[in-house]
Amino acid sequence: MNNPEIQLTPPDIGPWRAGNTGVDFVHRFDSGRPGPVVMIQALTHGNELCGAIALDWLFRQGLGTTLMPLAGSLILSFANVEAFSRFDPQDPNASRCVDEDLNRVWADEVLFGSGDSLELRRARALQPFVDMADYLLDIHSMQDACRPLMVCGLLDKGAAFARALGMPGDLLIDTGHPSGLRMRDRGGFGDPASPKNALLIECGQHWESSSAEVAIDSVVRFLKLTGIVDAAWADARVRLPLPAKQHLVRVDRPVVARSTDFHFLFPVHGLDVIPKAGTAFAQDGDTVHVTDYDDTVLVMPSMKHGKPGNTMVRLGRFED
Repeated sequence: MNNPEIQLTPPDIGPWRAGNTGVDFVHRFDSGRPGPVVMIQALTHGNELCGAIALDWLFRQGLGTTLMPLAGSLILSFANVEAFSRFDPQDPNASRCVDEDLNRVWADEVLFGSGDSLELRRARALQPFVDMADYLLDIHSMQDACRPLMVCGLLDKGAAFARALGMPGDLLIDTGHPSGLRMRDRGGFGDPASPKNALLIECGQHWESSSAEVAIDSVVRFLKLTGIVDAAWADARVRLPLPAKQHLVRVDRPVVARSTDFHFLFPVHGLDVIPKAGTAFAQDGDTVHVTDYDDTVLVMPSMKHGKPGNTMVRLGRFED
C-alpha cells in the first residue's frame, strides 16, 4: 500500500524535554487542591503525530504559567520520543517504535520482568505516573483511513466515560490485544470495581490534518470533563461539533495472521459492515475467514502485509 499524503508537520517538542518530574518529557502540574490525578499521553507510537501536536498546542496555551489545574493534578507525557525523533516522511511507518510496541508491555510480568528494550525502559520510567493516574487519555491515530474511534477497553465503564465525553461518534469495547497488555487496560483501568478509568482515542489516519483537530478537541473536552480546566476556557477552544449520537461496537474476536499470506478478499475500510453471516472476507494461507453473524463490523483492518501474530482486523457488531 502506498503511504497517503503527509499533511502534518511533526512539532518541535524539544522545549518540553525538561519536565518537573525527573523524567524527560513528563510534566506534572498540581493545583494544590484535592481532586483527581489526570494523565494525557501522546506518542505511544512515534509515528502518530496528532497527539504530539495536541500536547504542544496545550503547552502553548500557557500551561504551567497562566493555565493551571483547577483541582487535582495534570500529568502530560510524550512517550516514545526516541521513535518520534526518527520520523521520516519518506518512510513514516518506520518510526512507530524502535525495538517493540510500547503499547503491549504494560502487564506486571513484562514491566517488572527480565526483558530489555528501548520501549520497555521507557515504559518503566512512565509506570509510576500511569499507576498514580485516576483518569487517562491516550492519544493515537490509525494506519488506514477511518473515522475517529474511541477504544473504551474491555469494560462498560469505559464506554460510559466516552459517552460523558461526548465524542467521537464511534465507540469500541474490545477483547484486549493478543500481543500484550495496553496501557489503557493496566491496573485499575481494567478493573470493573475500580473508580479509575481510561480512554484511548484513535483520531483518524496517521497523517491527515483532521487527526490533529480531533486530538486537540479530545484534549480540551477531556480536561473539561475531569475538572482540570474551567468550562468557559474549554468551551472557547473546542474545535469540532459533538456527534448527534454515539454508536457502540462490541468486538468479540480479533483475526490474527497465521502466515505471511494474509489478505482480504475485497477492498475493506475501517467500520465497514458485512451484511451476511458466512461471507468470506479474508484468506490466510489455506484458511478462509468468514463472518459468524449478520452485520459484522470490521474494526481497524490492517492493509499492511500480514505476518504471523499480527492482528489484521477485529470483528464485532453495533449494539445500537
